[in-house]
Amino acid sequence: MRGLSRHSGGALTAGTTALAGLSALGLLMAGCSTGGTGTRDEGVAPKSDKVAATPSPSATSPAPFTKVDPVKLLKADPKVSPRVKAQLKPCTKDEYPIDVTYGHLTGTTGQDVIVNVMNCADAVGLGAYVYRASGSSYDNVFTAEETPVYAEIDRGDLVVTRQMYAAGDKPAFASSEVVTTYRWSGGASGRFAQQDQVENDYSRAVAGNESAAPVPATP
Repeated sequence: MRGLSRHSGGALTAGTTALAGLSALGLLMAGCSTGGTGTRDEGVAPKSDKVAATPSPSATSPAPFTKVDPVKLLKADPKVSPRVKAQLKPCTKDEYPIDVTYGHLTGTTGQDVIVNVMNCADAVGLGAYVYRASGSSYDNVFTAEETPVYAEIDRGDLVVTRQMYAAGDKPAFASSEVVTTYRWSGGASGRFAQQDQVENDYSRAVAGNESAAPVPATP
């Protein structure tokens, strides 16, 4: 009986061990099948579909130009000749024959003003002037009074056009023109230096020049 009892005890121990192993395996399988704490939770986290927004650069508006009174500026300027000042009269009511251009010719700071004076009859340029802002006032840094003349800004350069007339030319039909380009150099105490010059000769047979072709004879 003692031998049977010993054998039965061994069988019970082995059965208990096997049952414990099956229970552990079952818990492991249960852990793998659920999404809570099993090995399937491990690994690389899924990528997010959201894309971080990139802030767009804000556009910077250019500073507005300060308007000037061109008539007052010209009359107070000792560099403007008495001849031009005498022609500085309104054509109709308070409308003066003056063109004004604002821009940057003498540097990136401050502003420059081009003033073109014409006559009222046929808009022939009497004088062209460039004024450079100096604090609350303006300095005359360029003067051209060789009639007819006109100044303008072209890509940061000063371009001055003079029409050339031959004998018999009408004011509206010049024989040629000389275009001179100036560029500012030397900083605050600089000056305009000539960079280029072009001369254009026009045909006298076109452009409405009445003296270009003879009047046809009447049959």
